[in-house]
Amino acid sequence: MLKKWVTQFWDSLVINEIRQNFKMHSAICLLSVVPIRASFTHKSEQVSQMLFGETCQIIERKMEWFKVRTDYDDYEGWVQRVQLKELAKKDHDACLQQVGIALEIASNATSTESSIPILLGSSLPQFDGINFKVLKEKFIYNGQSVQNEQQLNSAFIEKIALKFLNAPYMWGGRSPFGIDCSGFTQIIFKCIGIQLKRDAYQQAEAGVVVDFIQSAELGDLAFFHNDEGKIIHVGMVLKDQKIIHASGRVRIDTLDHYGIFDAEKKKYSHQLKIIKRVL
Repeated sequence: MLKKWVTQFWDSLVINEIRQNFKMHSAICLLSVVPIRASFTHKSEQVSQMLFGETCQIIERKMEWFKVRTDYDDYEGWVQRVQLKELAKKDHDACLQQVGIALEIASNATSTESSIPILLGSSLPQFDGINFKVLKEKFIYNGQSVQNEQQLNSAFIEKIALKFLNAPYMWGGRSPFGIDCSGFTQIIFKCIGIQLKRDAYQQAEAGVVVDFIQSAELGDLAFFHNDEGKIIHVGMVLKDQKIIHASGRVRIDTLDHYGIFDAEKKKYSHQLKIIKRVL
């Protein structure tokens, strides 16, 4: 009797382990862009976004919502279940292979079954330059793209940044149709194969310090603080002491050792904290 009980006990452990191995703990965004929220309700604040092709880990399930941790920047928040596609481990691993990055503001990807707008900065899994694949579905993407590898060319990074010019500011946004300051710099650097964290204060931990404003170069990141000294804003340095940043909209302003000077309002809008070089 004892032997039978022990056998059943071990069998149940093995079955549970098999179930856990097959349980889907990952997901992928197969829509153009979806909000990541602070809580599991549509009324909750948008804290970030996932773009097409980006993957995440599912760390909690509650009603119609997943709490996720994004693979790209480890950001946590809640996404509606129907806006993600769950993945088995082997499919999740495949989606991280040979990833291309879309460089068009918006361009359609088509398959025999569907068509979807792909936004600038989106990920194209298993990409060969024209075709990409998600699960068993193959898509054709005819827009400009780059493989997910470092493209450390100053003209290239400036070209990507300028594509966002006049994009509207949106808290938590990461797309050309609504973007915040750190989402802007993160996506620019994603396009050149450099990973940055999501928030400005986190991005300030990357790279090396540029001691003088006169030594700043195209592609450096400038960080700005509030009256308490907390980093609250970031932008990318351009040539001739200019900066491109998301504030109201993506715009170009003058940068000096005090901060950002808003020519329209004829006053400084942001106080300079530090400049970092990550290229």
